[in-house]
Amino acid sequence: MKWSELCIHTTNEAIEPISNILHETGASGVVIEDPLDLVQERDTFFGEVYELNPEEYPEEGVYIKAYLKVNSFLGETVNEIKQAINNLMLYDIDLGRNQITLSEVHEEEWATAWKKYYKPVKISKKITITPTWEDYTPVSSDELIIELDPGMAFGTGTHPTTVLSIQALEQYLKENDTVIDVGCGSGVLSIASVLLGAEQVHAFDLDDVAVKSTKINSKLNKINQQIAVKQNNLLNQVDMKADVIVSNILAEIIVRFVKDAWNNLKSDGLFITSGIIRAKKQMVIDELEKNGFQILEMNEMEDWVAIIAKKISQESGA
Repeated sequence: MKWSELCIHTTNEAIEPISNILHETGASGVVIEDPLDLVQERDTFFGEVYELNPEEYPEEGVYIKAYLKVNSFLGETVNEIKQAINNLMLYDIDLGRNQITLSEVHEEEWATAWKKYYKPVKISKKITITPTWEDYTPVSSDELIIELDPGMAFGTGTHPTTVLSIQALEQYLKENDTVIDVGCGSGVLSIASVLLGAEQVHAFDLDDVAVKSTKINSKLNKINQQIAVKQNNLLNQVDMKADVIVSNILAEIIVRFVKDAWNNLKSDGLFITSGIIRAKKQMVIDELEKNGFQILEMNEMEDWVAIIAKKISQESGA
């Protein structure tokens, strides 16, 4: 089997939507090459190990690399991807250089090379994420281990937006809370919620690949009985009350379901949102406050922001 590597030179802001486009068009794997990985001191990424070649990284922006089968439809597929990426500008997403190149690779190269970027990493005081193929021994008695097998379909759980989300969950989640995870992806936030004490997690994602991935990873971590996974568009038609709603997706998507989040939270419940590029932070804050949320805290890492907002109960004067 021959494969082509599609390389897109773009921005950090565009990583999530472009990766989603690539998955939806049948890309067998996505790799992100961000020059910040080469220079960041990583105060929060304890124990991370890298084997990176600076020559493979852009001077600015990021490379998103996807792998497509070489067949008679390759040209049409590439054109569809280009058009879908260009359409992101309609949502005010900065695409940067938006340069796309295509090159042929051997199957053996991409099938295994990406794993060198994925090592055990401690992303919060308690939680360490490790790939299934790595042997890892906990360094403390209270360390919580999340095993992930992204299968090249999702991130490894070490992206700043994921780290910010898990750190917020670790700080605010209470024992026996009910959690809703909107846009669950690999299921890492759902798994983290259970390990941190949640009694039940309801995980939703529009992508059936994400639903399958969350189910696989929850079973891998032996907590699948506490995570109910369902294919769903955001919180549409969801009728339940949660103590915490967590969502690590784009700012443009978050603002579309703030009202639904309010309706699906108990009084004094928390809405933890991440995946927000710094330039879009105020847009999310405005929408949260307009719908009655109180901003409790905002945390930043690199260009990304996480917001913790509280649904003020009627008794509190909302």
